[in-house]
Amino acid sequence: MTEIRLNGERLEVPEGAQLGDIIPGHPPECSVAVIRPADKISAVTRNIRVATTAGEIIIELTGDIPSFLQDKISAGAPDNGTHPELLILKWADRQAASFGPFPTNIVPERSPHRYARGDVILGCGGYDREKSFLLFSITTHIADHGAAKGGGIVGRVVSGMSVPEEWKPKDAITAMERIIQSADASNAFATTKQDVLLEDGMSIITHVQARATGYRDETIDITRAQSVEHLLLTNRTGRYHVSLDASTHIRDDHMRESEVFYEGEPHSRFDGTVTVRVSGKNRGSAYIYTDDIAGSPNHTVVASVEHGIELAHIANAGDTFLFNVEPAQFDVRGMALSDAKMSAENRGITLVSDDEIGDRVIISQTPETTLEVLAEKKVSVTTIPISHVISVELFDSDAPLSCYTFRSITGLRWHDIGEMPLLIHFDDVSLFQPQIKKGTNINIENTPKGSVPANMLAITNDSRKSAGLIGCRTTENDEYGPTSEPFEGTNIIGRVCEPEKLSALKEGSIVYIREVKN
Repeated sequence: MTEIRLNGERLEVPEGAQLGDIIPGHPPECSVAVIRPADKISAVTRNIRVATTAGEIIIELTGDIPSFLQDKISAGAPDNGTHPELLILKWADRQAASFGPFPTNIVPERSPHRYARGDVILGCGGYDREKSFLLFSITTHIADHGAAKGGGIVGRVVSGMSVPEEWKPKDAITAMERIIQSADASNAFATTKQDVLLEDGMSIITHVQARATGYRDETIDITRAQSVEHLLLTNRTGRYHVSLDASTHIRDDHMRESEVFYEGEPHSRFDGTVTVRVSGKNRGSAYIYTDDIAGSPNHTVVASVEHGIELAHIANAGDTFLFNVEPAQFDVRGMALSDAKMSAENRGITLVSDDEIGDRVIISQTPETTLEVLAEKKVSVTTIPISHVISVELFDSDAPLSCYTFRSITGLRWHDIGEMPLLIHFDDVSLFQPQIKKGTNINIENTPKGSVPANMLAITNDSRKSAGLIGCRTTENDEYGPTSEPFEGTNIIGRVCEPEKLSALKEGSIVYIREVKN
C-alpha cells in the first residue's frame, strides 16, 4: 500500500493508484496541488500548519523551530487511523489558550510581558520547565506566562486566527507540518491531470478554504460587510481564477472594474491574507497573499486562508482552483419567492416579503449583504409577479465584450436579476436605454449577416450616435437590426426568451430581466 495525505488526512491507496482514483468527483478544470515528499524535507520555510480538532491555523515562526517541536513536525496519524493528540488544550480564557504540558529547557524570567493578538508563546506553569506550555494569545494583554527572557514569543498566527477563539475543553493539536513556499516548488506543482502516479509520502491539496473577516459562529462583525460581499460575489461559483501570479500574491480579476470602497483600518497582509483592491486599474480584483507585506489603503482585508495555502503558493496564471469561503453568500435577488423562503429557512433566517400573492420573483433585499443578514437573522424582500420578469439568453461566445457591457449596465454582473428602462415601443421594436458610464467602449462585434431572426437582443455599437441603446425586434428583418440601426451599427448579444411579455410593458417603466444559461 502507498500512504499519502489528502487535504491533511492520512490515506492508504493501492500501489500504482493515480490522482483521479482519490478525487473522482473533482471538477476537471480545477487544479490541485501535488507535493512530493522531498519538498517537505528540503523546504526552508518559516510557516507551520497546525491541525487542531477545531480547525487549522498557520504559524509563522520568528526563528528556528523550537527543539520541543522538532519531533512533532509532520507527525502522522497512528496505524489505526485515529487522530493523535500531540498537545492537549490545558486551559483557555479570553486572553490566551494553553497546550501541554511538556518538558523544555527554558529559564523563566518571572516577569510580565505584553503580548499581541496572535502571538505564539513558549512558557511554563509555576515556573517549572518540566511543565511547559505552548500558548496562543487571543487578545492583546499583559501577563506572566512563565516565559524566558524577552517574552518567549516563538511565532505568530498568520492565518486562521478565528480557530483559537473557538477552542474548548478537550480540543487538541493533532498534527504539525511545514508549508511549502513558492521557492520550494521544484517538486511541487499544480495540475488538472488525473493520471499522476501517487507516491508514498505525497501530499494532495484539492482546494483553498478561507473564512471571511468578521464572521464567527457566535458573533458577526459587519464593519467590512460590503467588502466581504464583494469577495463572496467574486467567489459565487466556488472557483478562483488566477489572472496573475506574482512573487507576493495571486490575483483573480473576475470582478475587476467593480465599485468597491475601503473599509476598516490598514492591516498587514500576511501569507494567507485575502483582500479586495479598492482603487486603481485593478479595483475589484481579489488577492490571496503568498508572502508577508505591509498593509495598504488600496486594499481591504476580507478573509484569511485556513486550509490549502500551498495550492495558492504554486498556482500559475491561467489556473483555476476550488476556493471555499465561509460563510456562503446569502443573496436571494432574482430567486422565486418560494425558493428564497426555503433557502432562508435552511440557514435559520426569517424572510419577510412585501407580497405573497401568486408566483413572485425577488428584486431587492434588506439588508443587502450576507454578514448583515446573518447578524440580524432576518431579511426583508421586495417582489414582483413573475409575469413582469423577462428571461434572456446571452451569446458570450459570439459577443463576449458586448455581453460583459450588457451585464454591467443592467446589474446582471452582480445579481441574478437586472433592470433597464423601456424607452419606447413602436411596430415590432422595443428599445431600452440603461445608463452607461462615461468612457464605456462598445466596439463593433457580432454584427448581423443577411438577416436578423426574430426576438434577437442587440446593443448599438460606437459607430452610431445612439451607442448603448438596447433593442429587441419580434419579427425577422434583413435591413435593420433590433435597435433599428443598420447592420454595421448593431451588435447581436442574445435573444429574448419570452417575447410575448414585451407587448405588456409600459413606456418609461423599469423592465426586470433574468439570464437563462444553457
